[in-house]
Amino acid sequence: MRCTTGQQLLLFNGKDGEWLAEISVADKKACVVSLQHQSRQQTVDPDVWLIFAPLKKDRTDFLIEKATELGVSRLIPAITNRTQSGRLNVERLQATAMESAEQSRRLSVPEIVEPASFAEIISNWPENRRLVYLDETGHGQPLAGVLAGGTEHLAFWIGPEGGFSADELDALDKLTFSVAADLGPRILRAETAATAALAIRQSVADIQPTTLDRRP
Repeated sequence: MRCTTGQQLLLFNGKDGEWLAEISVADKKACVVSLQHQSRQQTVDPDVWLIFAPLKKDRTDFLIEKATELGVSRLIPAITNRTQSGRLNVERLQATAMESAEQSRRLSVPEIVEPASFAEIISNWPENRRLVYLDETGHGQPLAGVLAGGTEHLAFWIGPEGGFSADELDALDKLTFSVAADLGPRILRAETAATAALAIRQSVADIQPTTLDRRP
């Protein structure tokens, strides 16, 4: 908003990489830029989704920011038995994700879909996508171990404040495509659990190619 004619800036659209551009016209009615050259090739984002229960405004914003920074490709708000906040402005959250992508120099913006119920998400689940749900009761496997089987084509499901209900945990446990994971001995806030899970996934993903390269 404060840029003037002659200033340079970096542009991206999620498809064509990053481009250096120069503002040729900047007034109250329009802004025109001229592309100079491509500064970065388009990168491929991890194929990772995050399902989360809507939280209070600031905490939801925090979750969206960190998920974007950590490479999530799709964010799915879930209405569960213990979800405390049902109202969600998806358009505003998409703007938050866009700002976070710009700040972190990510070359794409994750998709944020409309909220769906627990049953709707399960019944419409795509084939060949593994679902990793964070089980705060301590019955899950350590997350790093779960991710040793692969860090792509998966989704994390973070429960609401108060956690999943017993019925929901039972339903998730019976699914053939789901696995329970554990983040340690402490009860974490939903936004903390999401950030921790995504950071662990990123760390494991960075290690795996190195490990494979060293095999004879």
